[in-house]
Amino acid sequence: MSGFPAGVMREATIDVGAIEDNVRHLRRLVGVEVLAVVKAEGYGHGAARSAAAALAGGATRLGVADINEALALRRAGIDAPILAWVHAPDAHFGEAVEQGVELGISRLDQLNAAAAASTGDRPAVVHLKLETGLGRNGLAPEEARVVFAEAARLERLGRIRVHGMFSHLSNTSAADDLAALARFEAGVAAAASVGIAPRLRHIAATDAAIDLPQTRLNCVRLGLGIYGLSPFADRSSADLGLRPAMTLRAAVAAVRRVPAGQGVSYGYTHRTARETTLALVPLGYADGIPRQASGAGPVVIGGRRYRVAGRIAMDQFVVDVGDAPVAVGDEAVLFGDPTLGAPSVTDWADAAGTINYEVVTRIGARVPRRQTAV
Repeated sequence: MSGFPAGVMREATIDVGAIEDNVRHLRRLVGVEVLAVVKAEGYGHGAARSAAAALAGGATRLGVADINEALALRRAGIDAPILAWVHAPDAHFGEAVEQGVELGISRLDQLNAAAAASTGDRPAVVHLKLETGLGRNGLAPEEARVVFAEAARLERLGRIRVHGMFSHLSNTSAADDLAALARFEAGVAAAASVGIAPRLRHIAATDAAIDLPQTRLNCVRLGLGIYGLSPFADRSSADLGLRPAMTLRAAVAAVRRVPAGQGVSYGYTHRTARETTLALVPLGYADGIPRQASGAGPVVIGGRRYRVAGRIAMDQFVVDVGDAPVAVGDEAVLFGDPTLGAPSVTDWADAAGTINYEVVTRIGARVPRRQTAV
């Protein structure tokens, strides 16, 4: 199969140079400390490789959802600060504290569990999370003062160190996000009144970090943007100076010449309008290709753009290529860098009625990742 490693029929190539460049570009833009978010296996790109590239681009710390993700990065040799903020109801933080993983704290019991995990001269390093209107986890104002007082007491005892305070924005509108910022700043002031003085304050992700400078504070959490994808409906990656890091492609597995009226894939939702050639692409919903994009997902084969014909199946889908000279082994590109002629991740998201975040994070483990640095 031309252009594919031996024995490979589908793969996602990950341009780590793009991740590094995207972080460097965004860091210059925001002018504050960057926490690179590499949860969900680096948004499908590979957590360890994404972390290393982000750190090389100027990020100073990393963020993941849960402790297991953080510990996997430690096992991969990543020694930068890592923050994890979603915890099991009965979480024990001993290994996390031992491995220097910083803990997002949203409840009093989590604070007490973090303090209990401290040993000797190693206090648990925590970031207190405030609920500022998203309706998810975080300290609500009515409980925050109790937690602040206890955190201050535990910090004086050397059991914890409050290194940060943070929250999340809804990205609903500038007015909504600035209202959340005001609630956050009120919480920071309340914490300061009992002696808590965190070094880091962070509330902005990629969207607000780019569009709302007021929310940058002294640290931003960059996720989608470091992978070269845009969080905005009206601006592309290129508009933001970003380069998509993932290219998803497969080798055409079969080619069939068929007459007019031929039904294609399950349910015959597509029938050929004339004699044509059908190309089989070995990627399906088991690989994270959204079935909702049946009949609509874009594919480039031989420099020409087509769309999925009929339903996407578990392991494969069909492309009607007309009279184009497509052969077994030819490259089919689902998405990549649009400036190089590939469909974008957002094109697939639009075809499936979802967002670009979901498309890349759902690419399955059956799809090998191959690291490149273009």
